[in-house]
Amino acid sequence: MLAIEGLSKHFGGVQAVHRVDLQVRGNEILGLIGPNGSGKSTIVNVVTGVFPPTEGRVRLRDRDITGWPPHRVLAAGMGRTFQGIRIFGGLTVWQNLWVAQKAKSEEGEGGLLRRWLAVDRASMKKIEATLEFCRLRDKKDELARNLAFGEQRRLELARVLAAEPDLLLLDEPAAGMNAAEIEDLRDRILALKQRGKTVVLIEHHMELVMGIAERVAVLNFGEKIAEGPPAAVQDDERVREAYLGHRQGGGQA
Repeated sequence: MLAIEGLSKHFGGVQAVHRVDLQVRGNEILGLIGPNGSGKSTIVNVVTGVFPPTEGRVRLRDRDITGWPPHRVLAAGMGRTFQGIRIFGGLTVWQNLWVAQKAKSEEGEGGLLRRWLAVDRASMKKIEATLEFCRLRDKKDELARNLAFGEQRRLELARVLAAEPDLLLLDEPAAGMNAAEIEDLRDRILALKQRGKTVVLIEHHMELVMGIAERVAVLNFGEKIAEGPPAAVQDDERVREAYLGHRQGGGQA
């Protein structure tokens, strides 16, 4: 589904990511972990077109998308969420999903207005289904900024799902959530896999990642230091030293 080949990103003299190779298989959940500053979000930003790479290639289904702008990456079938919630607070929940659903178009502002005036029934049904999946249907007419924090997190997920990507990069979706909300997020991600989606989960919450990821890749100082099944990664001495700190058990790191 996704191939990252020799990817590097430098910001001036700072080497944020250095020659990372990573493959994501179709319909798998891949965990991407590492300490703060290890390069996780930088990789997401480069892969989704927010930053151009210093070197390396990004391929989506064998299609070279290196350096594509975010709207083209989304149109190609890859969507992402953000660490910090980025919703349109002044729009309703339903309107947030409608904007996301139409974000793949390249028609510009004029085209956006035309589509706003002609919302088709099929689009409405898809939005309603996404709201139902993310347990936001009863909130669809509320302004996004008035939602509780956990609901805003669910809206962030719903918004990327509205664009119907096949590959989702979820950048710390559990940040700030309580235990019940994290358990609900776990169920949502597993349900997405059942629906045929591919998920890259970038997280600090170890119990969540190790509980649902089929493979885990670990970054440290911008380089990949380990990759494999969760149990093998947890037992890797380099990972213990760099990230887990020899802790026993699960929890949040």
